[in-house]
Amino acid sequence: QVQLVESGGGLVQAGGSLRLSCAASRSISSVMGWYRQAPGKQRELVATISSGGVINYADSVKGRFTISRVNARSPVYLQMNSLKPEDTAVYYCNAVRFGQDYWGKGTTVTVSP
Repeated sequence: QVQLVESGGGLVQAGGSLRLSCAASRSISSVMGWYRQAPGKQRELVATISSGGVINYADSVKGRFTISRVNARSPVYLQMNSLKPEDTAVYYCNAVRFGQDYWGKGTTVTVSP
């Protein structure tokens, strides 16, 4: 079992920045990432990072968000800059360990116009 704990959400004005963190209870030697779910919408990919440093971003956040992680034991971070109202959502941390998906409980990001 893996527990994922997110932090860093909050309320920010458009154009502002937030940094999300996700700490895992075990070492994750494969992919970790961030997903989000806006009210009335399906959960969608935001960004993922592999243990080898391969990064993938959704087109909607490219150039504004940065995912990072030092090693398999470190938290995964999501630096979010130039935030827009459409970024408002619950952000979930995800980890894949031995082929099984794990999810955090989510942290809420609200961007006001």
